[in-house]
Amino acid sequence: GGRVSLAVGFSVMIITLLIGVPVGAIAGYFGGWLDNVLMRITDAALALPSLLVLILLGAILREVDAPLLKSNPVLTIAFVIGILAWMFTARLVRASYLTIREMDFVVATRALGGSNFRIIALHIFPNAIGPVIVEATLEVAYAILEESGLSYLGFGIQPPTPSWGNLLSNAQEYLVKYPWLAIFPGLMIFLSVISINYIGDGLRDAFDPHKVLTKMGEV
Repeated sequence: GGRVSLAVGFSVMIITLLIGVPVGAIAGYFGGWLDNVLMRITDAALALPSLLVLILLGAILREVDAPLLKSNPVLTIAFVIGILAWMFTARLVRASYLTIREMDFVVATRALGGSNFRIIALHIFPNAIGPVIVEATLEVAYAILEESGLSYLGFGIQPPTPSWGNLLSNAQEYLVKYPWLAIFPGLMIFLSVISINYIGDGLRDAFDPHKVLTKMGEV
């Protein structure tokens, strides 16, 4: 079950990065009407009741007679979660780009004739990657919780493919006689999520420029 749940988590992380980073980068760098349009789309997506939409999409995709979806349940549920989780990454990247695009080295590159794509990808993105890495780590924990909840309710990963969520669901019938059937999947969800959150906190501290400058001053 752990392999499947973690695979969903990391797949969702990749999907959120593939959607959220370009949207946030384009909105933050170009600004103007393009920024307004992309951010209104992002705000509209954030306004959706994510759990209800996840259940609805999970139920629809489960009934779709598509061999690719049937044979790849992990990618299917990761796609469902990912398309409702990219907005946080997009807003974070946009905020970073809005700040960095006004810095001297970006202005100088633009004055020397650097293309927009080159500036976005090679000059600004490396300086904005710290918060993105932290957010991507936290997305893994979020995805594990969402997948476990959907699978527990019967809209996520379906047996015989095991996941922590459907293991918890199947353990309900035997909770009185065999409580460990529910304890161990629940414990693994808890430990995985809290461990990933601690990693995210550590990365946040590592990429915090104020703390880095403080340590350099102490040295």
